[in-house]
Amino acid sequence: MAAEDTPADDTATATALEGPTKLPQEVVITDAGPCKKHVKVTVDRAAIDARMDEKYTELMVKTPAHVPGFRPGKAPRKIIEKKFFKDVAAEVKSEVLMASLEQLAEEQTLSPLSPPELDPGAVVIPEFGPLVYEFNIEVRPEFDLPNYKGLKLRRPTHAYTDNDVLKETKRFLEPYGKPEAKTGTDGGAPTVALEDLVTADVVVKAGDKEINKLSGISLKVEKRLAMADGVAEDFAGHMVGAKPGDTRTVDITLSQDLANASLRGTKVQAAFTIKDVKVVRTPELTPELLADFGVRGVEQFHELIRARLERILEYTQRQTARSQILEQLAGNANWEMPVDLLTRQARKTLQRRVMEMKSAGFTDEQIQGRQRVLEQDAVKSTAAALKEHFVLQKIAELEKLEIEDADIDHEIDEIADRTGESPRKVKARMEKEDLIEALATELLERKALDFVLSTAEYEDYELTPAESDQAEVSSVDAQAAPAAEGESPDAHTVGNG
Repeated sequence: MAAEDTPADDTATATALEGPTKLPQEVVITDAGPCKKHVKVTVDRAAIDARMDEKYTELMVKTPAHVPGFRPGKAPRKIIEKKFFKDVAAEVKSEVLMASLEQLAEEQTLSPLSPPELDPGAVVIPEFGPLVYEFNIEVRPEFDLPNYKGLKLRRPTHAYTDNDVLKETKRFLEPYGKPEAKTGTDGGAPTVALEDLVTADVVVKAGDKEINKLSGISLKVEKRLAMADGVAEDFAGHMVGAKPGDTRTVDITLSQDLANASLRGTKVQAAFTIKDVKVVRTPELTPELLADFGVRGVEQFHELIRARLERILEYTQRQTARSQILEQLAGNANWEMPVDLLTRQARKTLQRRVMEMKSAGFTDEQIQGRQRVLEQDAVKSTAAALKEHFVLQKIAELEKLEIEDADIDHEIDEIADRTGESPRKVKARMEKEDLIEALATELLERKALDFVLSTAEYEDYELTPAESDQAEVSSVDAQAAPAAEGESPDAHTVGNG
């Protein structure tokens, strides 16, 4: 059949099948600084006029607009255009801008880190000439990726003994136990040991100047102590062996985000005077308590704890692998990332880290402690995490790895199984905390990491003590430095990481 003989309905169907017509637009992309591009888009006037014409025709014929002095559908075109130009232009602008941005995303190779810095309200369709809009956007740095297959990696391993399981069982049950006063040998003064609870008065000095006093704060003795605004790295090393009345001084490195600029990143000295020492008496594994954990007997409970240890070991292996992969693939890359970018990305990066720890089976208390440590120097920790993110995202693109809704649902089911909650409750909480996007990103990075690890060659070594206890951080909401003016000091509560 000749083209001119094609029925109108067939032509419409053919056009629909071909999809929407592309906008005639010119796109100019230029560098606007580290990890930032400036995008200028010019949409041809003909495309705008065609859409405007459709709208005016609709106002005249399909759904005639009411114009005083004229019967519906009888008002002259010029009057319709004059009366409804602003409304039509606003509607067309919205449609054209959306289509233009979608086309831009399809045709350009930008890898955005955040939404474009574009205010749609500031974009206007001129009475004559093309539609022009421009914006800045933060993007992933451009880099060439070396061969990531067959990497040589060192991997920590450990065969967990029954004693390891018993120690982890005690730690796992502590949140369900009750603190009680610790007694010393032969009725003497108790001595502080790892994992004890202590109450202390604290005097903080910066050099010779006293900057803060804390009275009666309670905390758990772990390898590290994370306060609201600083971290003591060797906390247990200084506290173990102390008795009530003793004073032990530890260095605390203050946060880079401290309100007082003169104290940011500095070391202060905190003198802890011990007032009392407690231990946590863990509960017996009764049939009722075992049932709460979804197991039928003590042996099955210990299998649960062993599986938890294996998951945390796997987490440690993956974190070790990530740092080695980054070093081998991007160790020499000079990716300048501005502080404002890192500050904006800090929350998303921390969310991804939290999702990794949840997936690995860390308790909420452990996550809280590690989160505090990461927050102490958010810019530095975000920079390292973003570099890993860039490398793994690029591997995912090259290997065409994707995340489906089913992947997210499966991971939520896994988290629910470990926490004893329903998948619906877990998903609702994650949506409320805006963690679904972080989960999807973490799963995609996990797929990319799995791909690299599947081709790697390993040199195994015994897990070091530093690696095995890196999760153990005691956290307390008290501040080492005084609160900023007008800021209320946090309540002194105990948390164990």
